[in-house]
Amino acid sequence: MGIATRKIANAFSTSGIIQSANINNASLDNITTIAGAGDMVFVSSATASSSASIEFSLGSYKEYKFFFVNMHPQTDDVYFQFNLSTDNGSNYNVTKTSTYFMAYLGENDAGAVLTYDNTLDLAQSTSNQNLLYSLGADADQNASGTLQLFNPSSTTYIKHWIANTNNAHYNNFSFNTYIAGYANTTSALTNIKFQMSSGNIDAGKILMFGVN
Repeated sequence: MGIATRKIANAFSTSGIIQSANINNASLDNITTIAGAGDMVFVSSATASSSASIEFSLGSYKEYKFFFVNMHPQTDDVYFQFNLSTDNGSNYNVTKTSTYFMAYLGENDAGAVLTYDNTLDLAQSTSNQNLLYSLGADADQNASGTLQLFNPSSTTYIKHWIANTNNAHYNNFSFNTYIAGYANTTSALTNIKFQMSSGNIDAGKILMFGVN
């Protein structure tokens, strides 16, 4: 154990509480960098341009985080979706179970609703998972959000994921959607694919990060 590690360890009690008496300039001298698990690393990105879909290969990071920025559809009233593969992208048909909550409010102040939608969740289904609700295709309408996928390379456990998106509904509502679930397979996930439920992805960027 190095001197920096010992000094940090000695500053905590056995229950993990910081001991204030041990935190002072002397106890923290010689420490120049603290690094550890949870570092986020940029892996890849893709920019859509009338794209039928966007696909990424998955590796051995313990977590992947995807950022969706200004996803714009070519077709009005569509859903932004994803699916997963265990065979290097030959098939996107992994069995999934999920939950689907959303809140929405109209530009005219109508709605103000928080609800669970059991028509958009999945129960042991190989279908694409929707990540938002009825995205509009007006010139200024788009969607943004995140998806976290945990330990996809595991061959022991099922693979959990959590997503949060906000989109401009085609009837001028703001929809904030929370979706979570798991891929019910112990096979390693090799690929992920994003697409619209109808038509192409007209524009937008997806960034992929890995977490150690």
